[in-house]
Amino acid sequence: MLGRRKTSAVFHCRNYELPLGTRTYIMGILNLTPDSFSDGGSYQEPQAAVERALQMVDEGADIIDLGGESTRPGFIPVDGETEIQRVVPVVERLAQDLSVPISIDTTKAAVAKRALEAGAHIINDIWGLQRDPDLARVSGAYDAGVIVMHNSEHCSYHDLMGDIVAFFCKSLDLAQAAGIKRENLALDPGIGFGKDLAQNLETLRRLEELHVLGLPILLGTSRKSLVGKVLNLPVQDRLEGTAATVALGIAYGADFVRVHDVQAMKRVAVMTDAIVRAA
Repeated sequence: MLGRRKTSAVFHCRNYELPLGTRTYIMGILNLTPDSFSDGGSYQEPQAAVERALQMVDEGADIIDLGGESTRPGFIPVDGETEIQRVVPVVERLAQDLSVPISIDTTKAAVAKRALEAGAHIINDIWGLQRDPDLARVSGAYDAGVIVMHNSEHCSYHDLMGDIVAFFCKSLDLAQAAGIKRENLALDPGIGFGKDLAQNLETLRRLEELHVLGLPILLGTSRKSLVGKVLNLPVQDRLEGTAATVALGIAYGADFVRVHDVQAMKRVAVMTDAIVRAA
C-alpha cells in the first residue's frame, strides 16, 4: 500500500473529532466571492450558499470550507470587514443547519475570530500561520482545527520537499507557542501556490515524504491549473484530471481532499480507500 502510515488517532476541531486512517474525508469548497477561479459569483447570496452547502453534505461532504477572499493567481485582496460580511452570515446559518464541521479559508485573525464566534470549527490558512501573527493565537483560544498550508512568493527552491518541510516546521513552532494541540493540526502541501507545473507534479509524486512530520495531510487539487496545463482543458472540463490527482493523493497518504465536485470525488475516494486502506 502506498503512503499508509501511523499518525494522530483523530483530527480535533472544537466539538468534533474525526478518526484518522479509516477513510478519506471530503472537504467541499464553497466560495462566497465574486472572483474565485472556478465558481466565483455563484454563491454570494447567503441563501444560495446555504443551499449549496446542504447539497454538498447530501453528496458526501464531511467538511464545508467557506472562503470570503479569492486566492486564485492575480487575485485582488479584500479587507477584513468585507471578508467578514461575506462569511459570518453564512457561518451563522450553517452552524444551525449542518452536522459537519465548518472550515474558514482565511489568513486574517479578525475574520477567524468572528467566524469562530459564529460557530466555525476549522481555520484553513494558505500562509500556514506565518502572515498574521495573531491567527495562531485566535485558533488556539477557540480550540479550532487548523489546516497549515505551504506557500511561497516565488518558485525557487534549494530542495523542494526539504524546503516545504522546513516551512511546516516553522508553522508548527508557531502553533505550539500559541497553544494549538497537535491533534488540531493538518498539513496542506499547497498545490498551485508558489510552485510551477513541474514542482506541483513533483510535490504530488513525493507527497508521502510529508509523513515525516506525523500529521494528517490535506490535498487540494480540484480543477486547478496543473490539471488544465497537463490536459489542455478549461476549468469546467477538469473532472477526470482532478479524479486522478485525488486517487493518487489518497494512495500516497492524503487524509482529506478539498474538492468542488463532491459527489464524483466522494466516489473516487471510497473506491480508492477500499484498495489502500484495507484492514
